[in-house]
Amino acid sequence: MYHNDNSKMGGYVPLSQLGAILFRMILKVWAYSGLVLVVCFLLYYLYGGFVAISLLIFAVTGILYRVQDNLLYSPELPSHSRVYIPIPSMFGLPFESINHKCPDGITIHMYFIHQPKERQRLAPTIVFFHGNAGNMGHRLQNCADLYHNLHCNILLVEYRGYGHSEGSPSEEGLYTDAKASLDYLFTRNDINHSEIVVFGRSLGGAVAIDLAARENYTNKIWCLIVENTFTSIPDIAMVLLGWRILKYLPIFFYKNKYLSYQKIKKVRTPTLFISGLSDNLVPPKMMQELFERYVSAKQLEIRLLTFFFLLNRSGSVRKQLYQLPAGTHNETWQLPGYYHAIALFLQNYRVSALMQQASIDMDRKSDSSSGSGLWNGVIDI
Repeated sequence: MYHNDNSKMGGYVPLSQLGAILFRMILKVWAYSGLVLVVCFLLYYLYGGFVAISLLIFAVTGILYRVQDNLLYSPELPSHSRVYIPIPSMFGLPFESINHKCPDGITIHMYFIHQPKERQRLAPTIVFFHGNAGNMGHRLQNCADLYHNLHCNILLVEYRGYGHSEGSPSEEGLYTDAKASLDYLFTRNDINHSEIVVFGRSLGGAVAIDLAARENYTNKIWCLIVENTFTSIPDIAMVLLGWRILKYLPIFFYKNKYLSYQKIKKVRTPTLFISGLSDNLVPPKMMQELFERYVSAKQLEIRLLTFFFLLNRSGSVRKQLYQLPAGTHNETWQLPGYYHAIALFLQNYRVSALMQQASIDMDRKSDSSSGSGLWNGVIDI
């Protein structure tokens, strides 16, 4: 009797009962597992192809998103580009080596190549944004030719993550570098702030367009020059990779976008588009499209103003497309006529601006003497 009472009061469960409980649990799990397997099989049978393709696309786009920076930015090509940076004195150019801290704390390296002191204050200054590979020293021969042909100062900018600059390259980072470099020029009192030219080649063209399109920077830029640049990263990715699927990817799949085809419509700065028609990397039609978008935006602006007088003041000198049939992506600057075209564009705009100012002064005198001139109020638009 004692033994039976003890087992009822909480003794060990007999092995036979424990085995039965485990067996029932296994049957239940087996039943649910079987049901889940049946459902998975039916889903795969009905939608397996779609699911597989979706997972593949998701995986590929994820990988591409992570490696986009490596595909776009090549600061170590050619090798040792982050160690050895040629200096302007190798090309007989007087210069200052500048380390400038950006607002986000990253220090970038720049060369300020200046004209002799008697000409430095009056000469135009070119802010030079280079392409996606190498360092700024690889552009010094081009800068030497600009220096001697245009008699200009040059601020040669080395993006973050390139050469001796700190940090890692990114789209927003390069935009920050561009703004910081222009801000730096306005801290100097030994240059002509009214004639600052922003120049960009290839990737640098996208950086230059972004800078010129910004409301608080456009008035600081005298002229814009872009050479062999692209409309956007999604567009150039389709060209270089040749994958049709890229056409259907939403824009947020791209870590770097550089949407120049949208921003060019906001640029109010006189712009020269230089296009090498033998460019095998960036299709020349992209330069044509950027030019046409810029022109259409300016024409709409003029139509909205509806003043013939303003139409004359914003004539074709403000927008030019210079095409060189033999120009390739990286060597267009070596062709005859290249520097003459840039010099002519800048000189024509300088003359146009002087004539515009003279006309404005005459209008003001006429208005003040007559009380209400023909162009009264135009300047305030």
